[in-house]
Amino acid sequence: MDRSGARGGSGRLLLGLLLFYGLFWSWLAFSPVDRRDWLLENLLSLTLVVILILTYRRFQFSVTSYGLIGLFLTLHAIGAHYTYAEVPFGFWLKDLLVLSRNPFDRIAHFAYGALLAYPVRELLVRRAGVRGFWAPFLSISVILAQSGFFEIAEAVVASCVSPELGSTYLGAQGDEWDAQKDMAAAFTGALLTIGGSFVMSKFPSRKRNVH
Repeated sequence: MDRSGARGGSGRLLLGLLLFYGLFWSWLAFSPVDRRDWLLENLLSLTLVVILILTYRRFQFSVTSYGLIGLFLTLHAIGAHYTYAEVPFGFWLKDLLVLSRNPFDRIAHFAYGALLAYPVRELLVRRAGVRGFWAPFLSISVILAQSGFFEIAEAVVASCVSPELGSTYLGAQGDEWDAQKDMAAAFTGALLTIGGSFVMSKFPSRKRNVH
């Protein structure tokens, strides 16, 4: 297959992904439940998008990684629009499963680990040359470290930028262990993704003989 054609196809796919996210994000930017909370929620996500665009020529993730990142950012955009504690789908799950709280924020943290562990592993392997046991171990460790960092960063941003929005922005919903549970959810998601990738690597597909 012509490599230039493959690269061109991937480029068009990534451009389409960026366009979809941009349009979806713009649509949700209209009349969010809480404008100030929406602004706070989007600080880190938009920073990530800008970084990915600016570093694209120096380091390009696989299409799979960009797709996973885009899926998480789309999920985050929904949470930012409604505030995580008031996402309608979360209320539906709450009623269906008879839960004590809206679980959408926990789902998002799980998705953070499950969807972003693969791009993190790819970055470590291709950029830092990590191999063997250290590739899955460090991938999970980075997700857990990032999750803890973001919990701290969210608390600092909420207290410095808009203290009155603290509980809304953090989405604790009265749970004093919310930060720890969010980190555990991200860790579990990363563990499942990396563990699943490791298991699949032990069963490589074999080409069948064509008679």
